[in-house]
Amino acid sequence: MEMSVVLGQLPHCMKEVNRLFGLNTDFMQENLSLYVEAAKLTLHMAVFGIIFALIVGLICSMVRYFKVPVLSQIAGCYIELSRNTPLLIQLYFLYFGLPKIGIVLSSEQCAVIGLAFLGGSYMAEAFRSGLDNVPGIQVQSAMSLGMTHSQIFGNIILPQAVSNSIPAFCANIIFLIKETSVFSAVALADLMFVTKDLIGMNYNTDEALFMLVAAYLIILLPISIICTFVERKVRYAEYGV
Repeated sequence: MEMSVVLGQLPHCMKEVNRLFGLNTDFMQENLSLYVEAAKLTLHMAVFGIIFALIVGLICSMVRYFKVPVLSQIAGCYIELSRNTPLLIQLYFLYFGLPKIGIVLSSEQCAVIGLAFLGGSYMAEAFRSGLDNVPGIQVQSAMSLGMTHSQIFGNIILPQAVSNSIPAFCANIIFLIKETSVFSAVALADLMFVTKDLIGMNYNTDEALFMLVAAYLIILLPISIICTFVERKVRYAEYGV
C-alpha cells in the first residue's frame, strides 16, 4: 500500500487519538499533508541511499575478499572512516565543507551521498561476513571438479554469501532508514524538519512528535515484516526449518 494511502487513513483515527491522549486532532489533521509529503521525500532519499550503499558495500567487500592490492587497503580505510564517524558530521562536511573548495551539492544530493557513504561500510562488512562463512571445503571440491574461479564464485560462493548476509542486510536497511532523521540538518524538508518547524511555529509539541512517530512506524513496520518473511524463507531454503 502506498505511503499516501496509509497516511491518508489517519484522519479516521483522530477522534480515538483525542480520546486516548488528549491531543489537538484539528492541528494534526490540518498538517497531515505536510507529513505525507515529508514521508514521501524521506522514503525517496532512503531508497536511493540504500541502493547506492548496497553497490558500494558489494564492491568493497569483493575487493577485500580477493585482496586486491592497494584497493583492499583503500576499502579498509573507507570502512573504518565511515563506521567511526556520525552521519551528521558526514552531512555537515558535504553540505558546509565542500563548498569551501568549490563543490556545491543540494540537500538531496548530500542526503543520498551521506547515506550511501555510511551504509556502504555496513553493507560491506555484512557481505564480507557472508563470504567468510562459505565453507572452504566447497571451494576445494569445486576446484577438484575442474570449475574455473569465476564459475566457483558465481555458482557457489556468491549465492551462499548473499543468503548468509540477508539478516544483516535487513538490519542495515532499517538502521539506515532511521538515520534519515538527521537529514533536516542540511535543510532537507524531511519528517524531522517538518516536525521541528511545526513545533517552532505552533508549540504543539506533543501532536507534532506523535505524528512523527506514527509516520516512522508506518514506514518501518511493513519493511520489518517483509524482512522477517524473507529471512524465514531463506532459512527454510537452507535448513528446512
